[in-house]
Amino acid sequence: MDQVDKILERDWDAANQRGRETLAAGPLAESAYYDQPTGKVVIELNNGVGLHIPPALIQGIENATPADMAEIVIQARGLGLHFPRLDADLYVPALARGVLGTSAWMRSLGQKGGVSKSPAKAAAARRNGRLGGRPQSAEKKAIS
Repeated sequence: MDQVDKILERDWDAANQRGRETLAAGPLAESAYYDQPTGKVVIELNNGVGLHIPPALIQGIENATPADMAEIVIQARGLGLHFPRLDADLYVPALARGVLGTSAWMRSLGQKGGVSKSPAKAAAARRNGRLGGRPQSAEKKAIS
């Protein structure tokens, strides 16, 4: 066995060990389907938790139609979900942690929430305005 084969075997063994640890740590999908009445992807996990997520929040399936969501395939022993009609794949442990896409995607979701208008947000803005507006940051105070 030459040096390259030894390195490949070592790396293969290490990758298999990491895979076993990931599967043991979970969570893993036991079932997944699109619930048309609620318009959400429902994922039942092996730890008893159920996730109900609107597709519009998940990068890669955000523009899916109900027909696109008709088939969801559980892959990699429950670590992944595949949407054949969209050619999209999702990582279940990330979804369980609330990670619905890349960092940029998550920032855009936060920005959309920040610009939303609601009666509660409008009332809070009025209260802050009566008190002189938003307090200055510590950095701006130091400069003044």
